Amino acid sequence: MTSLTQDQQDKLDAAAFRRLLSHLDANKDVQNIDLMILADFCRNCLSDWYMEAAHAEGLEMSKADARTRVYGMPQAEWKEKFQLPASPEQIAAFEARTKGGC
Repeated sequence: MTSLTQDQQDKLDAAAFRRLLSHLDANKDVQNIDLMILADFCRNCLSDWYMEAAHAEGLEMSKADARTRVYGMPQAEWKEKFQLPASPEQIAAFEARTKGGC
């Protein structure tokens, strides 16, 4: 692999993150519980990591602001428009996979 400068790596990381957000936005049918079951993270985890990164840089950011960045809209609006109730099968798979936590 080509050796990257920190600036190059930061630019590539940022581009990949933006692409991930775009992909999640284009696939709103993928529910957070599906992500948690399959990948052990969800949109909320991403927003928490984003907020933590902001805080590590000395930037103030609320959880709501971070979630708006990840969801592309306020989380409550996204939930109202796109979140479906979890099925019993999803809940069982989530609990088996994560022992009840994300």
